[in-house]
Amino acid sequence: MTVYIDLVFLLNGTVNYLLLLAAGRLSGDELRRGRLALGAALGGCYAVALFLPGLGFLAHPLCKAGTAALMLLLGYGHSHRLLRVSLVFLAVSAAFGGGILAITLLGGRGLTLRNGVFCSSLDLRLILLSAALCYTLITLALSRTAQHTPAQLRAVTVTLGERQVELTALVDTGHTLTDPVTGRRVLVAEGTRMAGLFPAGEAPGAEELFHPAEALSARAGSAVGKRLRLLPYRAVGVSCALLLAVRSDGVRVGEEDLGDILVALSPTPVSDGGGYSALIGA
Repeated sequence: MTVYIDLVFLLNGTVNYLLLLAAGRLSGDELRRGRLALGAALGGCYAVALFLPGLGFLAHPLCKAGTAALMLLLGYGHSHRLLRVSLVFLAVSAAFGGGILAITLLGGRGLTLRNGVFCSSLDLRLILLSAALCYTLITLALSRTAQHTPAQLRAVTVTLGERQVELTALVDTGHTLTDPVTGRRVLVAEGTRMAGLFPAGEAPGAEELFHPAEALSARAGSAVGKRLRLLPYRAVGVSCALLLAVRSDGVRVGEEDLGDILVALSPTPVSDGGGYSALIGA
């Protein structure tokens, strides 16, 4: 079969993008599509390199594993759920590869695996349509296992003075952020969703949340500033960083009253799908 490297790049880049996208969606992680595109492009370049003279050593399993790891770092290196996304990515990739193998065993000749990458003699439009269809089927098949149960999602009420904000939180066993002073749990909420807790004009803006020290300094001496704290945290790919946090007057998670715990203001969404807007440790 004649191999056209432009089609190999486009086909594998598209499939890799859809696999990365499916892994992120099923993990409930934030999707940064530019980063996903870079990871997919790396996978496409790797697929092309396998067909170039003198680069056959790239077909070694260690090279494949290394490429997959780099793709995941490009796509989700910023995420504290990198391990979860990586495991889901491997599962989705295995499911997709199994589907292609099944098609081959049933006599399908359109889409095949060669040197561990996807090749096809089909029309390009049909290739893209097939890849999109496989993405949809895999997402539907695995979404049931990735959905959060009602027991994991709780209604949350945050009180500060006479103001209240209501939202939905995910009870996440992997979320271990605690108040370094009291040792109590910390609610991590999307910062923009918490604007209703603050007096008009005093809520930290979306851009300010990315610079918590400056946001705290700008409110020094004010009544709101006395409520604010800098909260250190660590995550996968982040050795040490800070979140702007506010000392609440009360937080209720479901039927549980957590008292005046800290509420950390996340500068980014905590759920790509929007099913919840806060995280609390179990």
